[in-house]
Amino acid sequence: MKLETVRTSVLLLVLASLPLGCRPAASREGASPQPTTSSVTLATPASAPLAHDPAHPPIDCPLRKLGVDPRGLRPFDDVEKYIAYLERADRALWQRPDQVVAALGLAGTETVADIGAGSGYFTFRFSRALPRGKVVALDVEPEMIRHIHHKAMTEGFANVTASLSKPEAPGVPPAADIVFVCDVLHHVQDRAGWLAKLGREMRVGAKLVLIEFKEGKLPEGPPEHGKIPRADLIKLAAGAGLTLAEERRDLLPYQLFLVFKR
Repeated sequence: MKLETVRTSVLLLVLASLPLGCRPAASREGASPQPTTSSVTLATPASAPLAHDPAHPPIDCPLRKLGVDPRGLRPFDDVEKYIAYLERADRALWQRPDQVVAALGLAGTETVADIGAGSGYFTFRFSRALPRGKVVALDVEPEMIRHIHHKAMTEGFANVTASLSKPEAPGVPPAADIVFVCDVLHHVQDRAGWLAKLGREMRVGAKLVLIEFKEGKLPEGPPEHGKIPRADLIKLAAGAGLTLAEERRDLLPYQLFLVFKR
């Protein structure tokens, strides 16, 4: 068998082992990956199901478990452009992600729920700070969950779990010690209802870290009408059964950094 044929056979076997929602997208949305040669011979007959080595089980895709149809996802190229925007180098100058993680004073054993995780901008920083802990990344966008799940598996972030949440319910895991919500609340339509559900989902003693943009003309952040005043943030949190425990006024140039306790 020619070397190129062997390589193609191996590739097809690997793709067949992946759950449908986690397979790489083809060049056109909804299209199936095609072999690069017509002379492909699979090691297993087409009529027989592929078997997995017990030591190497199939990838447990979070989207597949929820029954998400991958044909409805946006193409990888479009998603990668948005991820590049979220991960742009100049964002670190004002978002100060490493300083934010350090400010939480993590012991390394906590479970952190990153709500609205996006590209995993904070998720993977939390992962490094929690060698004996866990990070649960939640987002309403399936494409972001696919990205975080793929990165966690391919780059060895064993303590990261990605899960799809609903716009109306944060989905905080019961074991979460810290719930992290950064640049998310101003996107929520029913803020009071959403925070109330988040408060009910948090265990007693858990903390909510809430980061939102300050009022006033700033070079970053949403338009003025989309911002939430500090007093309103505290009132919304109080309505959800959360008490302001700490505020880091000097850490972020454009954002409020509030820590509430359940």
